[in-house]
Amino acid sequence: MPESNRVVAHLLGGKLLKGTTQDFFPNRPVFHIQPTEGGPTVEVRARQIKALFFVRRLEGDTERRDIRGFLAAPGETAQGRKLAVRFKDGELLCGYSLTYSPDREGFFMFPADCGGNNIRVYVVTSSTAEVKAGPAAEALAQRTLDERAA
Repeated sequence: MPESNRVVAHLLGGKLLKGTTQDFFPNRPVFHIQPTEGGPTVEVRARQIKALFFVRRLEGDTERRDIRGFLAAPGETAQGRKLAVRFKDGELLCGYSLTYSPDREGFFMFPADCGGNNIRVYVVTSSTAEVKAGPAAEALAQRTLDERAA
């Protein structure tokens, strides 16, 4: 039997769907989530999501404060090149990716804040406003964080 992954699907429009999946593959247009609260399995179309977060715990940790932006870290690690993603809804995601290409429908990222609840994130390219790599990623992250602070 395939292993279940705990996921939080961030749907376009802002809705969240939490549960487990056994059949998510980036090259497939449809996957299924068994909701945490029970009920029937939900069919999800990849084009309906902004991103799919693979998490340690579905309930998260309300006491923890995630680190925003990048820590002092190299531009490239075993998890890939430094990448900053600003979604169309304004959310900022910083991390590393081995598979990012603007021509692909999506890509996996490993969060810069490795102590957080997210293990990895599948980002749908069409839901992004801006994606920057290397030093440009740090500049995008800083600019976005400065705009929020103002």
